[in-house]
Amino acid sequence: MMNTTPPNPLDELDARLRKARAAQRGWSGGPGSKYHRPPNGPLETAWRIGTELVAAMIVGVGGGLLLDRWLGTAPWGLIVMFFFGAAAGVLNVYRAVMGLGIAAGYGRPTGDDNERQDGDAH
Repeated sequence: MMNTTPPNPLDELDARLRKARAAQRGWSGGPGSKYHRPPNGPLETAWRIGTELVAAMIVGVGGGLLLDRWLGTAPWGLIVMFFFGAAAGVLNVYRAVMGLGIAAGYGRPTGDDNERQDGDAH
């Protein structure tokens, strides 16, 4: 009789993971593509931050005005949506400054002492 051992399932999984990671590196939206590049300099960063704030405020105030006109609740829709727009603008600026909003699908900062490698708090 031949003494053959079955293949290790972890080796197969490892090979599949390597193949998937290699395919992900070749994706057009990955690092190095025109859709995944950080701002080049301070002026470009400043323009992005300003645009993020202004756009969020315009959307919030415009949505509040439309909501007031539709429901007849002036000025409460404007006031509430102003604060929502301001909060969204500040969140977008935070993401831009921390480098989280560079690509689709925001990454998480690593190295937090309160988190384990699997992302659960201990």
